[in-house]
Amino acid sequence: MERAAWHDAVVDDHVLVRRVLDGDRDLFRLVVERESVVVYRACLRILGHPEAAEDVAQEAFVTAYRSLGSFRGDGSLGGWVTRIATRLALRRIDRRPSVALDAIAEPADRQRHVDPLRSILDGEREASVRDAVARLADPYREVVALRFFGELSLAEIASATGRPVATVKTHLRRGLERLRPVLGEEAAA
Repeated sequence: MERAAWHDAVVDDHVLVRRVLDGDRDLFRLVVERESVVVYRACLRILGHPEAAEDVAQEAFVTAYRSLGSFRGDGSLGGWVTRIATRLALRRIDRRPSVALDAIAEPADRQRHVDPLRSILDGEREASVRDAVARLADPYREVVALRFFGELSLAEIASATGRPVATVKTHLRRGLERLRPVLGEEAAA
């Protein structure tokens, strides 16, 4: 198959994985191109620092490439890679020192003339949410992170984790219940 055909059409994950495992290792670049924005964004939302997010996203793709033979195909390949990235990012939070306030990335959509005090408070709040999620026990941590940082749907989380949707819903609800006392009523929303 021509390389252009892989880019022009919807690519079946099973075919792509089989082709990479059969020796077309360059084809894995398609996975990186297709999923890099979502994986990076999930890492950035967890870690709050662009350089750390880039490092973890890259590590996630390397790990996915090396573990491609273990991809079961129950869900999407993108969901599987995002799950790997989420786990790596959460582990990084457990090991990292506290983040300096000036190191917290400001989202591009915020206006330049935002109140500095508001920016600091927002940054502190984002960091406390990331830390609180990182302290959740599994499976709650994984499900909450995939839902809110990885922006996966409940069905995508179920596919990525191999759990029934009802179980994912339960883990999400219980995870949010555990966050509520730590984060206050905002966790309920």
